[in-house]
Amino acid sequence: MQGMKKLGVSAFALFYSLSARADYTFNFPDPVTPMALDTLHVHNKFMLITAVIFVVVLAIMIYSIFKHRHDKGYQAVVDKAPSTSMEIFWTLIPFVILLLIDFVIMGIPAYHSVVMMEDTRDQSTMVIKITGSQWRWQYEYLDGDAKGIKFVSNLATSDSQMHNKEDKGENYLLEVDNPLVLPVGEKVRILMTASDVLHNWWVPQFGSSRVAVPGFIRETWVQVEKAGVYRGQCKELCGKGHGYMPVVVNAVSKEEFAAWAGKKQDEQKAAGDVKELSKEELLAQGKVVYEKNCAVCHQVSGAGLPPAFPALTGSKIATGPIFGADGKYQKDSHLDRVLNGKGVMPPWKATLNDTEIAAVITYERNALGNTASVDALVQPPQVKAARE
Repeated sequence: MQGMKKLGVSAFALFYSLSARADYTFNFPDPVTPMALDTLHVHNKFMLITAVIFVVVLAIMIYSIFKHRHDKGYQAVVDKAPSTSMEIFWTLIPFVILLLIDFVIMGIPAYHSVVMMEDTRDQSTMVIKITGSQWRWQYEYLDGDAKGIKFVSNLATSDSQMHNKEDKGENYLLEVDNPLVLPVGEKVRILMTASDVLHNWWVPQFGSSRVAVPGFIRETWVQVEKAGVYRGQCKELCGKGHGYMPVVVNAVSKEEFAAWAGKKQDEQKAAGDVKELSKEELLAQGKVVYEKNCAVCHQVSGAGLPPAFPALTGSKIATGPIFGADGKYQKDSHLDRVLNGKGVMPPWKATLNDTEIAAVITYERNALGNTASVDALVQPPQVKAARE
């Protein structure tokens, strides 16, 4: 009785754990691109073929086990050497069957899928460049109505949720501040690269992924057929923050996309207008930029993770002088380090605009336990001049 009770408790725990996983499924996620649909069809066909082979072989084995039992009086055939012609025949028959399965039944659909995956240019109406870096994605629209739009997509899950100080949301570790927006029905050519190590931009419902390799441009394409929000992740182990590099794509109608593109272009134009800000404005914006881009390595408190990621609190870089007597920034100063990077520190000049760089430097020099005695404020016009 006690054993039955334990068995019942175990069964309940098993089924409860399965029901707790709302995304549990025995098949692929619903395909929303032609590539994903084709991949699903090929997968299902291959599974059917292998299932038939498995059942046939298993049936023959079971039949032989019961039919040819010794206790049923079965007498084994006297072993004798087969003729050469029979050996050749029974060698060629399985070989021909395998060729038929591998190269015709399975090979032709697989070849069709590979050709489809590599067909990046035919009828494509938009080109987007995606750059992976530790640990975020940068999107740049290279043509069409959204030409010139460029932004960085960071993890939006709060530090409090990660440390169990707040309840985790429905899309824990799968929320970003700036999702990629695509028009429904348009074939979009994707150019993929990376700035530091290997990354992999992957959305399961799109049916394909592509490794982003530093120094190389690789291609893939996306054509979303159904409006919605689609989530994915980096699929290539890329370091400490690999699990904090989600992908979010908003697929919207062409009219909604055009409206979004116009609004985003106006926002970027306004952000590109370089002007001096007050200390309070710089600190407020700097805190946002720091927590989105820098805290993953240097930590929210600025304590870092030495020796790979040094502390900013008390750092000579974050408290030392930036500009020389001629007004130009000094080599290996705080501004130089943020603009151009050094070692594992990536260059941010292609990712952040002048205002964001000025704000985050000002924040690092006046917060995180720091009080810079010189060059405490850095203004956007100074960053612009440094770029030039």
